[in-house]
Amino acid sequence: MELGEIIRSLPQYQCEKTLDGIHISNVEKDHRQVTSNTLFICIHGYTVDGHQFAAEAVTRGAVAIVAEKPLSLDVPVIIVPNTKRVLPQVASFFYDYPTTKMKMIGVTGTNGKTSVTHILEEILQAATFRTGLIGTIGMRIQQKYEPVNNTTPDALVLQKSFDQMVQKQIDVGIMEVSSHALDQGRVHGTDFDLAVFTNLTQDHLDYHQTMKDYLFAKSLLFSQLGNSYSKSKPKYAIINIDDPAAHQLIKSTAQPVITYGIEQEATFRANNITLFEQGVHFDMETPEGTISMNSHLIGKFSVYNMLAAAATAYYAGISITTIKEVIEQTKGVKGRFQPVLTEHDFGVIVDYAHTPDSLENVLQTIKNVCHGNVYAIVGCGGDRDRNKRPQMADITCRYADKAIFTSDNPRSEDPLAIIDDMVVDLDATNYQVIADRKQAIRTAIQQATSKDMVLIAGKGHETYQVIGDHTYEFDDEKVALQVLQEEKK
Repeated sequence: MELGEIIRSLPQYQCEKTLDGIHISNVEKDHRQVTSNTLFICIHGYTVDGHQFAAEAVTRGAVAIVAEKPLSLDVPVIIVPNTKRVLPQVASFFYDYPTTKMKMIGVTGTNGKTSVTHILEEILQAATFRTGLIGTIGMRIQQKYEPVNNTTPDALVLQKSFDQMVQKQIDVGIMEVSSHALDQGRVHGTDFDLAVFTNLTQDHLDYHQTMKDYLFAKSLLFSQLGNSYSKSKPKYAIINIDDPAAHQLIKSTAQPVITYGIEQEATFRANNITLFEQGVHFDMETPEGTISMNSHLIGKFSVYNMLAAAATAYYAGISITTIKEVIEQTKGVKGRFQPVLTEHDFGVIVDYAHTPDSLENVLQTIKNVCHGNVYAIVGCGGDRDRNKRPQMADITCRYADKAIFTSDNPRSEDPLAIIDDMVVDLDATNYQVIADRKQAIRTAIQQATSKDMVLIAGKGHETYQVIGDHTYEFDDEKVALQVLQEEKK
C-alpha cells in the first residue's frame, strides 16, 4: 500500500517531505518488530516513549515515521496531534477495515467474559459458522491457537488479527473487551454488531480509581455501537438487567436493547432454577416461548452466563434449538469452575483458583450449591508469594468440610515445606496433608459420597506440574476422570 494513500486517510497531519512513491508493507509500533518498508508509529507508553526508538526503527527498515513532534531523520516524519488516536485509524485503513467483513461480538463485564465467549463459540460452531475468538486464553481462529499479551490486545494487533480472520473466511469474531482496552481506545476502529454486558463488581480500581469511572469505561462499548440503524447489519446491546449498572448502560446506547436476567422481566429469563451438585435445571423464557434447560454447569452465576450466551446467539441468527442443544452439552471453559462429568452421584470441580480471593469465591459458590460435604484439594506454588500460603489454608478450612493440602507447582521448593508454610499457624483441624497431588485427588474422590462436592483448585487449565527443574504431564481433569473410572470399576 502507498504511504500517501494511508496518510491522506487521516483528518490532519504535517509532513515536509513527499509521501508519494513510498510503498508500505507493514505497520508497527514496536521498533523491534520493524522490517523493510515499515511505517513506524511512535507511541508514548507508560514506561517508554516510542519517539526514542524512531532512529533505530529507520535502521531496521522503517521508511516513514508517524510522530507527535519533529524528528531529525532521513525518512518522512508525519506529525499528528496524538499518535495513540491515529494508530487504530491507520491500522484499520491498512488492513481494509476487516471487522466490516464479518459479524463482531464484544463481551464486557467484571466476571463471566471468558465463559460467555466460549459458550458462544460452541453455539456458533454448532450452527456451522466459522469463528475467531480473542480473550484471556489468547486468539483462536477455528481450532488454531495463538497467545496474546492482553485480554484485549492493542489496536494494531487487533486489526492485524481481524485481518487474519478475514483471510481465513471467518464468519463471526468474538472477543472479551476489558475496561482497560475501552479506556485506552484499543478497540477504536472495531465495528461491533453485538455488545454484551455481564456484570459490574469492584475491580481494577487501582486503574480506574472510582466505580463511576469503571462503569463509564464499560459503557464505551455500548455507546460505540453507533447512532445509526442498518437494515443489512443490525446492531444489538445485550444487557444483564439484574445488575444495578444496567440502566446506565441502556442509556449509553442508541441500539436496540435485549435483556437477560433472573430477578426481573427480561427478553431471556431463567425461572424455576434448581441448583445441585452436578449441574442446574431451569426454564428459560425466550422470544419463542419457554424451554426447559438442563446443564452440567454449576451455580447461579453459570445461569447468567448461559442466558447471556443464549440471548447473544439468538440475535446473531442462531435457532433456539441449536442454542439449547449446545448449552446442555457444554462443559464450559477448561479449568474455570469446570465440572468433571461422570455418572457418580457427587460433583467434582476443577478450577484455576490460586489466590485467596478467587479460592474464597469458588468455595462460597460451592457451599451455596452443595447439599453434602465439600472436599477441597488446595496447594500453593513454589517460588511465589509466600504470604498468601496461610491465607489459602485458612480460607479452605473455613469453607470446606474436609481440606486436603497438597502439591501445586513446587518448582525449586520442597512441597512439604510449602505445606508447612500453609498450616504453621492454622487453628483448624479439618484437614490432612497429602503431598502427592494424584493421591490427594484419589483420596478426596474415595471419601466423597452422595451429594458431596470435590474441588480441585489451583491449576485449572494447566496440563503440567513443575517439580524441581522438570515439567511433568499433569492435568487435574484427566487425573480426576481416571480415578473416577477406576472407582466405578
